[in-house]
Amino acid sequence: MSSGVALGWFGIARLGLIQASLGAIVVLATSTVNRVMAVELALPALVPGILVAWHYAVQILRPRMGYGSDQGGRRAPWIMGGQVVLAFGGIAAALAIPLIQTSLSLGLAVSFIGFTLVGLGAGTSGTTLLVLMAKRVTPALRPAAATIVWVMMIAGMAITAGTVSKLLAPFSAERLIEVTVGVGVFALVLTGLALWGVEGPVSTDSAPPPEKQQQPFMKALAEVWSEPQARSLTLFIFVSMLAYNAQELILEPFAGHVYGRTVGETARITGMQHGGALLGMILAGTLCTILARRWAGTMRASTMIGCVGSGVMLLVLAGSGFVAPDWPLDLTVFILGVANGAFAVSAISSMMSMVGHGTKSREGTRMGIWGAAQAVAFALGGLVATASSDLARWLLGSPAAAYAAVFAMEALLFVVAAWLAVSVFQSRPRQDEAEGPVGG
Repeated sequence: MSSGVALGWFGIARLGLIQASLGAIVVLATSTVNRVMAVELALPALVPGILVAWHYAVQILRPRMGYGSDQGGRRAPWIMGGQVVLAFGGIAAALAIPLIQTSLSLGLAVSFIGFTLVGLGAGTSGTTLLVLMAKRVTPALRPAAATIVWVMMIAGMAITAGTVSKLLAPFSAERLIEVTVGVGVFALVLTGLALWGVEGPVSTDSAPPPEKQQQPFMKALAEVWSEPQARSLTLFIFVSMLAYNAQELILEPFAGHVYGRTVGETARITGMQHGGALLGMILAGTLCTILARRWAGTMRASTMIGCVGSGVMLLVLAGSGFVAPDWPLDLTVFILGVANGAFAVSAISSMMSMVGHGTKSREGTRMGIWGAAQAVAFALGGLVATASSDLARWLLGSPAAAYAAVFAMEALLFVVAAWLAVSVFQSRPRQDEAEGPVGG
């Protein structure tokens, strides 16, 4: 594909395979290894919880990775390199399991290294993949592209989880390592095939001019941060993703404590939420793709509807606890998921649309800042939600009142995110709907 030529549906699907590969490795570390530590190894739940939070925290380095990809103007090597680091991190996390059984300190040290690599690899690959999408997908197709890529990532996670559950029966640490190596190798091969020729020749104006190439990272970061639009979108992503991740981690405990649901029944609640999110992504992506050329405000409307809708449904959940178990909890959570999915696709599409606006040849740095905001929000979300619910239960004495207070706080965050979205889209250049792919 020549420089500047837009990707069609097949090219977008190829990028989706990369995201699916990323999700397949991440889910092994953050879900399977997490569970083995807490259940089979009987470690305190805090241990894997800290490791998962750490893998998000190290992604604060995303701007540095994006800056590195800006220097040469090519994204494919960074995507592939990130996937390699990610695969090694997943394997290291699995190798730590038998080590923990013989030497706790050594095993935890290896696990820490593994989760660090998982965070660095996912951050590097994910950031540069979004930049490549922005540079090769036309504005009209970006909502659909965001939907396809994220649906494929979720599908990759689901398929991997289902397959691994069968391959690990009966469980053994050695079998876990074999499966993790197999998934890592398969993901790397799939990523290599998907990347083959997809970036095409990169024009000379894609790389920064000599004076920009010599510019230190901190100066480049300050240059991008000085852009009002970049700051506004960063704040929006942080607040909305903080609200999103916080609500996700207390839904199952809420269903158990207040509605008296069993473990299997609360797992179904999570499934309902994710199913709703998938539907919301598909609906928002489809409608924004169809209406974008006719109405320039489609993305803004989708973002605000998703945020406000999420806030409203959280308030409904807050009130439902006082009439439990007579409230249709499953339906409420499903509608919440639909709203979550709508705002998530809109946020991703906005990042892709706005990454090329501002200082030229700083797309990777800009996307890295936004990715870091999301990662930090995810790292804090679980801590804030769980700590707040524990504190509220201690102060209020009633589980229903405690969860209502936390859900109300999260609803307020979504309302603030909707308000922030207004400033983001007000500063957005109007030519987005007509222009071609970002850069060369």
